[in-house]
Amino acid sequence: MIPNQQIDTLEATFLSLSNLGRQLSEDQWKLPTDCPGWSVQDNLSHLIGVEFTLSGGEHTSHKSPKFDYIKNAIGEHNENEIDVRRSQSGAQVLEEWNSVSSNRITQLRTADDAYFETPMMLPTGPGTLGDFLNIRILDCWVHEQDMRRATGIAGNEGGPAAEHTIDRLIRTLPIVVGKRAATPEGASVVIAITGSVQRNIPITVINGRATIVTAPPAEVLCTVQLDSIAFTALATGRQTADQLASRLHISGDNDLGQRVVTQLNMMI
Repeated sequence: MIPNQQIDTLEATFLSLSNLGRQLSEDQWKLPTDCPGWSVQDNLSHLIGVEFTLSGGEHTSHKSPKFDYIKNAIGEHNENEIDVRRSQSGAQVLEEWNSVSSNRITQLRTADDAYFETPMMLPTGPGTLGDFLNIRILDCWVHEQDMRRATGIAGNEGGPAAEHTIDRLIRTLPIVVGKRAATPEGASVVIAITGSVQRNIPITVINGRATIVTAPPAEVLCTVQLDSIAFTALATGRQTADQLASRLHISGDNDLGQRVVTQLNMMI
């Protein structure tokens, strides 16, 4: 089945990135972001590299220097695509992005069912090209927010891409609450997300396993409240709980709440 909703959401995110880029001066393109070693421009260069290769383009033959923040083969590949564009202006990178993203949407709009059913290995395990669109939405929206935080230009904080991303991140909360934060058996923690995307997530440890529950727990050990943009920055490892302390509110068991927020980096 053709994932029209995901394509629509991805296209809207692409257009939002283009709109942001049109607002930036050359100095803003070169500002550092929360991604180690990456400027605002580098974030967009990364997205260009991914979408270009997904469209059938060849990986660059350029080899980046061995920066300290590169930790694995995927990071090395990403850096090659970024470094080859570092000598360009932000306007040049934006022009390439507009072309690549437009071509990619055209490809997706004209693809048949077989294309989306093509098997591939995802960061989360085996899947299909159609499944990978869910990760592309997350990746593009998260990097857009990286660029917006660095430049101080807020936008696209709500809507389908934001909701999609936060809902994917929420799926890993039981691991954070149960395994990482060591919430005791039978106890419950509530994660309350406010702002442009609002979610109230009660999690209870049942038979040694933390689970998102549908009914409000009778007793909650602690509640962690934060706005949706702070949640995204924390959950994707962009910023720490200390950096976001003014936007985090813990009620109830403070020690448990601190364990939750300091272990919240989960990404996909």
